[in-house]
Amino acid sequence: MSFDWLVIRSQAISFRIDRRVPVVLLCLGVAIAVAIVMNVAKGEYPISPLDIVKTILGLDTGNPDHKFVIQNLRLPRTLVAFMVGMALAISGTIFQGLTRNPLADPGIIGINAGANLAAVIVIVLFPSAPIYTLPLSAFAGALLMAILIYSLAWNNGSSPILLILMGVGLSAIASAITTLMITFGEIYDVSNALVWLAGSVYGRTWEQVFSLLPWLIVFIPMALTLARHLNALNLGDDVAKSLGSRVEWQRGLLVLVGVALAGAGVATAGNIGFIGLIAPHLGRQLVGATHEGLIPTSALLGGVIVVMADLLGRTLFAPIELPCGVVTAAIGAPYFLYLLIHNRKK
Repeated sequence: MSFDWLVIRSQAISFRIDRRVPVVLLCLGVAIAVAIVMNVAKGEYPISPLDIVKTILGLDTGNPDHKFVIQNLRLPRTLVAFMVGMALAISGTIFQGLTRNPLADPGIIGINAGANLAAVIVIVLFPSAPIYTLPLSAFAGALLMAILIYSLAWNNGSSPILLILMGVGLSAIASAITTLMITFGEIYDVSNALVWLAGSVYGRTWEQVFSLLPWLIVFIPMALTLARHLNALNLGDDVAKSLGSRVEWQRGLLVLVGVALAGAGVATAGNIGFIGLIAPHLGRQLVGATHEGLIPTSALLGGVIVVMADLLGRTLFAPIELPCGVVTAAIGAPYFLYLLIHNRKK
């Protein structure tokens, strides 16, 4: 391995942000504001964007119902959708970088299946458990799944290909156990679990916003801090070690961050799939592959996608409401097939 080659490759782990990143983030910030206002405005009781802004700022709109509808019903639901999208998108970006596989996603490699199983156990077997136990149980399930995948894929080091294969196999086992729990549970609890598994932000309140917020406050800065190390790992273990990276230690930290964000997102809104697949791909097209810019870009893209998926689910077939997980699956599954075909031709 020549020194010149190492110098060229090491440019990928520099702290320099792609010059497109600030402009893209600014545009995405505007898109997020528009998406949030649209989602809050639409419904059986439409509210004008101006009245939404006035209500959020505490100004009088002349209609006392606006405050209740916006602050108690629609705004917390929309914020949950945005936060869950951010969490799942960052998690997907991390796992794609770690596995060096553009098809990796917390749902595809089994992390979400572990979170789903743990959350369904709480919902079905412990229906009276406090709300804060659901994110903790989902995180524990996702972390246990990650440890199992990591352990079984270990062969004098962790192989990206084995990580994916083990994840797919363990995901099938976890899904089978989840189905078994649903089959033998009480009908009311099973109904709650099925609605939750579909992936929905219906009925989410400020309680879910504040239970999810600490996870984002802790783990999103960690993801941004570890972005440089993720760049190194994405070049391959040998290159990362030659550049001074502590490969297994840094990979373990990144797995912890990815698992925590995926588990928190799944626990809050259920199984909303393909966000961790779509957002990083769109982000790379906008700002390139360097993770210092890709992680925040993917996060905002994920938030926008879930907010818009919730809006489409509420309005496309009104008064029937589709869970946003169904909408993201309808978009994500064809996109996944496209990526499979595209990568096969390379």
